[in-house]
Amino acid sequence: MKEHPWHELPPAVAEVLRPALDDVAREMIEAVAAVPAYRRPLEGPFGDGIRAGVGEALRHLLAEIEAGGPVARSDVYRALGRGEMRAGRSLDALLSAYRVGARVAWRRFARIGAEAGLDPETLYLLAESIFAYIDVLSAESAEGHAAEQSAIAGEEQLRRRRLVAMLVREYPAAHEEVRAAAEQARWALPRTLSVLAIAGDHRGRATSLLPADVIHDTLGEVTCAIVPDPDGPGRRAAIEHAVAAAGARGGLGTTVDWTRAWVSLRRARAALELAHADGELVAARERAGELLLRSDPQLAAELAADALAPLAALTPAARSRLADTLRAWLDEQGRLGAVARSLGVHPQTARYRIGRLRELFGGALDDPEARLWLAVALRVSRW
Repeated sequence: MKEHPWHELPPAVAEVLRPALDDVAREMIEAVAAVPAYRRPLEGPFGDGIRAGVGEALRHLLAEIEAGGPVARSDVYRALGRGEMRAGRSLDALLSAYRVGARVAWRRFARIGAEAGLDPETLYLLAESIFAYIDVLSAESAEGHAAEQSAIAGEEQLRRRRLVAMLVREYPAAHEEVRAAAEQARWALPRTLSVLAIAGDHRGRATSLLPADVIHDTLGEVTCAIVPDPDGPGRRAAIEHAVAAAGARGGLGTTVDWTRAWVSLRRARAALELAHADGELVAARERAGELLLRSDPQLAAELAADALAPLAALTPAARSRLADTLRAWLDEQGRLGAVARSLGVHPQTARYRIGRLRELFGGALDDPEARLWLAVALRVSRW
């Protein structure tokens, strides 16, 4: 089949068909109205678009037959494709309408051509031309539909990124403003959410693997993803898979009400600092104590220095030995045999070291609160 078979038709064909154009256009529009997606009054922009499309198609087809080659025309068919996408209709409905219209045009043109004495070969070529021409218009409408779909998706994605930034601001926008932004972004505000902070070269890959209802934006060197209903069935596993499969690093903030997303982001960022290996996800809830100590490093260091002051005057080697002994003694709740096994020393050696600790710390070893802070100090200290 030739690409543009109507260019091969005798120019006289246009003269034969032109007087019937208005009647053919009217029949085509009536036939299109029988397509389920178009069973409504042809009013407003919709009706104008259909009438313009049908009229333009017929006039342009005859113009190219008469010219024997290309003739400039408007971009109405791409516009029709865009309009169908904006109206929420599938491209199939429009292409079905084109096919219906083509059958009506061929039926009328064949009768007119036969009555005018056009030879069978010309009528066959006319039939081929009508359906080939409709294929060209269909392709243009498909381009318009796809372009509008891409534009809508891009606009929706931009709105979702703006919504992320709005939600995680430390001084959030008014609730009604957030709700309006969520509606425009076509994203349902969840009852609860967690913020996932993602870092690494493959963070973009990680976001593509997250559940479809997760929205995200890039904030500096970190991608911030908002995960609705993070404690729901399978949600944690899906997050872990996305981070691990992408080879990124992630910090998962605590579960909060959507009005406190900024709190979850802060904790997600802190948790991310504890994720050192590619594919590792650290949940703030599971490392809360460590994050608490890291929230004010200077204060934590001062607490450790004060609590462990009795060890400060010792030589580095002695200080290290006694710090290890104190840590084991606290972990094993003072059980001598367990302390010795933990340290890998003879029980008598462990007994001696514990006695030395009692000389240095006195009654603090028997005070539950003092023991708590000693354990915390040893977590912070590098001894």
